[in-house]
Amino acid sequence: MKQQTKIALIVGIVLIVAIAFFYPRLDLKEEGGSSSTSSSSGGSSQPLPVNVVKLQKETLRNQLQVTGTILPNESVSLRSEISGLVTRIAFKEGQYVTKGTPLVYLNDDELQAQLQRLQYTQKLFETQENRQKQLLAREAISQEEYDIALNQFNTALSDINLVEAQLTKTVIRAPFNGLLGLRFISEGSVIGTNDVITSVVNIDPIKIEFSIPERYANQVTVGSPVFFSNESSGEEVQGQVYAFEPQIDLATRTLKLRAQSANKGSKFLPGMFVKIRFVLEVTEGTLMVPAESIIPELSGYKVFVVDEGNKADQRIVEIGTRTDTHVQILSGLDEGDLVLTTGVMQVRQGMSVQPNQPQ
Repeated sequence: MKQQTKIALIVGIVLIVAIAFFYPRLDLKEEGGSSSTSSSSGGSSQPLPVNVVKLQKETLRNQLQVTGTILPNESVSLRSEISGLVTRIAFKEGQYVTKGTPLVYLNDDELQAQLQRLQYTQKLFETQENRQKQLLAREAISQEEYDIALNQFNTALSDINLVEAQLTKTVIRAPFNGLLGLRFISEGSVIGTNDVITSVVNIDPIKIEFSIPERYANQVTVGSPVFFSNESSGEEVQGQVYAFEPQIDLATRTLKLRAQSANKGSKFLPGMFVKIRFVLEVTEGTLMVPAESIIPELSGYKVFVVDEGNKADQRIVEIGTRTDTHVQILSGLDEGDLVLTTGVMQVRQGMSVQPNQPQ
């Protein structure tokens, strides 16, 4: 009985060991079979659909989007050089005037009387000077006596010139061509040198003042084009930079510029806020790719292009100027290359792709 029990135990142990030995091998075979099945199915994957653009040479306009303010070409608050009584106002508010147009007349009665008296005196001294000159020629008087008469005559002429200059100031004229503003005086009022009469503003052409970051300071040149528009009109108007500050503003780290533009029809008024598109540089024959096509790497940048066999081909590129949507390519690509704009993170070197029609 004991012998049979031992045999049964030995047989059971052998069966358990056999089962434990053969079962893992069966599992491995099943896993291997499924793996081979999946790999065979993966080999028949479809090409990756991608969007591409065909590179063509174009004009690169390196530009900034900034804001600015409209300034008048010339502007002045008109004041009188002398105090006096306003006897006549010869202009209307908002009127266009040309340089030298009389605008205001001041009372000049006293000055006219002084001028008349000096003219009489001048005639007397002129007669005495002529008489003394004849006597000096006959050596009837000394040189000193003649010099005194000549000095009196010249002094009278100077006094006349002084009064005439004061009379000129009693007529206030337009200093330049422009539009007149609102009037702040009335006939019969006595005005002083600090009283504002009106404003004179020249708004054709106009000036546009704006600032750019200091890193672009070396790219600014006189004559650079400027395109600007305001909120009321989306139409862009072109101007040109005519001057800029020779130093950077320490508070804002910006460079202040001024441009000039014609203003036919007075569309722009001084003080207006404008949006400015400032063109820093224009480069012809440049290759530009969409910004989403550029893939940054530790050593630089790369893009993917589609070769003749519809395979993805990796290209190392050197980039230049960036715009809002595109990047300049300095080297690594040629005109006519098909550059991927979508799927750039999924595609790999040599992968089959299905490009759409080039944009």
